Amino acid sequence: MKKTVLLCSAITLLSFGSNTYSSPLLLPKDNTNVASIANPDIEYKTNRPDKKDRLFTSKAVENEISRVKKLLKNPKLAWMFENCFPNTLDTTVRYYKTDGKDDTLVYTGDIHAMWLRDSGAQVWPYVQLANSDPQLKAMLAGVIRRQFKCINIDPYANAFLDPHDPNPDHQWMSDFTDVKLELHEHKWEIDSLCYPLRLAYHYWKTTGDTSIFDDEWLQAIANILKTFKEQQRKDGSTPYKFQRKTERQLDTLNNNGLGNPVNPVGLIVSSFRPSDDATTFQFLVPSNFFAVSSLRKAAEILAAVSNLPSQAKECVDLANEVEAALRKYAVCNHPKYGDIYAFEVDGFGNQYLMDDANVPSLLAMPYLGDVDVNDPIYQNTRKFVWSKDNPYFFRGKDGEGIGGPHIGYNMAWPMSIMMKAFTSQNDAEIKQCIELLMKTDAGTGFMHESFNVDDHYNFTRAWFAWQNTLFGELVLKLVNEGKTDLLNSIN
Repeated sequence: MKKTVLLCSAITLLSFGSNTYSSPLLLPKDNTNVASIANPDIEYKTNRPDKKDRLFTSKAVENEISRVKKLLKNPKLAWMFENCFPNTLDTTVRYYKTDGKDDTLVYTGDIHAMWLRDSGAQVWPYVQLANSDPQLKAMLAGVIRRQFKCINIDPYANAFLDPHDPNPDHQWMSDFTDVKLELHEHKWEIDSLCYPLRLAYHYWKTTGDTSIFDDEWLQAIANILKTFKEQQRKDGSTPYKFQRKTERQLDTLNNNGLGNPVNPVGLIVSSFRPSDDATTFQFLVPSNFFAVSSLRKAAEILAAVSNLPSQAKECVDLANEVEAALRKYAVCNHPKYGDIYAFEVDGFGNQYLMDDANVPSLLAMPYLGDVDVNDPIYQNTRKFVWSKDNPYFFRGKDGEGIGGPHIGYNMAWPMSIMMKAFTSQNDAEIKQCIELLMKTDAGTGFMHESFNVDDHYNFTRAWFAWQNTLFGELVLKLVNEGKTDLLNSIN
């Protein structure tokens, strides 16, 4: 369980494993908001671990940090970029050689397990630097290889343990589901199979390296196709069930572990959301969109690298079937916003109108390449999800953003603010997002899982590497797109 962290001391303390680092930014004792985003009189000393304590170091990443810091005039923004962008490498990467091949475990942060989703997102922004750093390239290849191995251990699992860990976290072994010793958790989420495809495709397109597409890959894509088709539930059955003894309603499935009924219309069931919360209507729309784009990427790899045109066609046919079902069942005519995408549907006509901060989300679909940012239905949806008409949009005196039932009322996720910036075509809106992210870090120089919109010193997860690295990815993207002046206009 994730606990809310209340920061009441004058100096913020960040815990990374057994190491504690103090932030140079003093916090007001009464928890009032900081009036200015950056104080030029403050010396912003790095909150990264000492060099000897960093788990993985990349020359290319270090050079990029130096380059970007020199371009940024706002000292707090430069400090936050330096802290956040390398956080995955500094604190979560375990690089090994297994049977002579690269093999990389990536922890999510304060939980010592590897989520397929998180790990794929955490290392994503480093791929663009792989060609200038052989060690970084090898580490990335190891992540992809490890993800394929994980899929082949169990394609229904979301999180896996480090086989080198002498004290693995087996806290969920009592779940009523098919939990193997290699698993941390066995929650079926569509995106767990999509993120590895997205990462492998990006790595291949960037580096040209096809060595990762070996027999493990062929077995993994066969398992992905089999699992997606099983979860279309066309014959009304499923090999997957999940129940947990818990006080949290969204940590278990009803109907004897099967979840709410679905009408087999071609969509794919996702028993859980990217938040690891159970779905209400099990056809999770943003994850089905993600499956469509991921299957098409897989098809291109199968055709161009693996020389398997029949299997490539199988991927394309499934993608086309899911896409057609999305057009028919995922769109809702909202009385205020017009046609928008629902968050979840069941194929019977029921639709759940909301959005959750975790990616894939409705807001993030253009970021993942699942829809065109100019799609009019997406634009209507974007207005809906960033409004009080979305039951999980929160606004308070310290900030605003999308949250979700995973943490609860009034807790906005910085990830949603980042996705708003990633999908924005308006410089003023992007600037507002960066300012909000800088203002709600509670003086730590890092992103958090969520913060209270009325008191951003009340936050969850001081060490959540995905959010940290994603913030670095956003800043780097804006710099590379020529928006340095926009960033430097922040006071």
